[in-house]
Amino acid sequence: MLQGSALLHHVAVRILARYLERQGRGDVTVQRTLLGDAEAVDLTFRDQGRTLAVKVKADSYYGSDPVKIADRTLTYYRPETHSYGLEVIANSATREPGWVSRSRADQLFYYRFVIAQTEEEVAALAEEPDDVFFAELAVERDDLRILPMPELRAWFERTKDRFTPRPVMTDGRPAWYRIAPSEDVEAGVTGIRSVGPVFAAIASGAAR
Repeated sequence: MLQGSALLHHVAVRILARYLERQGRGDVTVQRTLLGDAEAVDLTFRDQGRTLAVKVKADSYYGSDPVKIADRTLTYYRPETHSYGLEVIANSATREPGWVSRSRADQLFYYRFVIAQTEEEVAALAEEPDDVFFAELAVERDDLRILPMPELRAWFERTKDRFTPRPVMTDGRPAWYRIAPSEDVEAGVTGIRSVGPVFAAIASGAAR
């Protein structure tokens, strides 16, 4: 059974795959890869006659309820940070570069969302079929930003030393991120699309 960052990532990919399907995108495919594979593409889909590859970044630092933020049983409900977490080193032991520089994706789906359920409850729902998963998953807030990966990579290579480095343990894999304020990323990278919340519409079966 999935847990920790791998579980959050799995849930995000499942939500976003359904979002693409409800948007009418063709051949939406979830790629079965390891979370730690910096070259991994999480989703592919067809749009206007071409296949696009997507890297998904799940970020649970989007909470607004102080009571839920203080509840340490709610693993996926952290306080909002108004920043992007961008991986520069995927594995500190091997010095493998992070997904910003190595991902083969065309787009980054940066998905901020908080879940008002325990990790154990989320893990159990992840084993359920779509009708149960989407009906019972308690996503309280969410926001999707779509970033063009080549433009993000070029900007980040020029500016990454400006941003605070932070060690992160991801399922036993020691990685390093740079934490970039949202306003800096969105001012510096051209072509970012702010989609906004997506979960409520797809969970109810309505097309966005």
